[in-house]
Amino acid sequence: MTHLYLQNNCISCIENLSGLKRLEKLYLGGNYLTVIEGLEDVKELKELHVENQHLPPGEKLLFDPRTLHSLSKSLCVLNVSNNNLDDLKELEILENIIQFTATDNQIQEIKDLEFLSKWSKLWKMDLLRNPVCQKPKYRDEVIVLSQNLEILDGKEISEMGRYFLTKWKASRDARSKSREEIMAKQPVYPQLYGFEHPSSLVPHGGYQFSKTLDKEKMKHMMSQNGYKQSHLQRPEEKRNISISDHIRQLAVKYPESSLPGQDVLEPHLHGRVVP
Repeated sequence: MTHLYLQNNCISCIENLSGLKRLEKLYLGGNYLTVIEGLEDVKELKELHVENQHLPPGEKLLFDPRTLHSLSKSLCVLNVSNNNLDDLKELEILENIIQFTATDNQIQEIKDLEFLSKWSKLWKMDLLRNPVCQKPKYRDEVIVLSQNLEILDGKEISEMGRYFLTKWKASRDARSKSREEIMAKQPVYPQLYGFEHPSSLVPHGGYQFSKTLDKEKMKHMMSQNGYKQSHLQRPEEKRNISISDHIRQLAVKYPESSLPGQDVLEPHLHGRVVP
């Protein structure tokens, strides 16, 4: 037996296939499988179709590493569509894949597809209705990753388009490498600076230095504008005149304001009896 069709049954476990030594195509879509296993002895299997499994809510289809290892040399066609898959990296061991279908899954980022560079024989792939398909430049990135891809999501890839995308990637990588080299050559300053502002390069203790500069700048400005230091005295400094002197000055200026028969007491006679 080389072909076995078991789609849309109630199969929940792959077993009893070890005797099918010449099996090449196995169709198990629409069953209740949660783990792809039990194929370690099917050494000549070329096509495996396990799409649309009835999985429990929140679960995804799993792959037994032993089965993947046993199929790594023989498997050429794989269909894992609609199985809630969010990571395909474990499949990179299948080095002879030429057709891959993984529509209606949960692949999110371009980086989740980097394993495609390991599939040197891949020429046809379909990832429609995955979140990654909505990413900017998704198609361009995938074409660059898979050098031999001819059909992506049902659309052919022209050789001219691949050529320009390859040149674009080489130019982008060169610019990125140049920026990294420039950054690597820039000197790294020791942690001797206290940055109060991102553009500041004032060392610790520079605050006192800046205060001195401010004072010198103020003096220079005052001298340029004709100001003297006495003009900038605080109001308290103007009141250093004694109270008695102030009273004497008022009495001299306004003698008629003094009451008759009253004398202005002078501070040096205060406390003495005047004859």
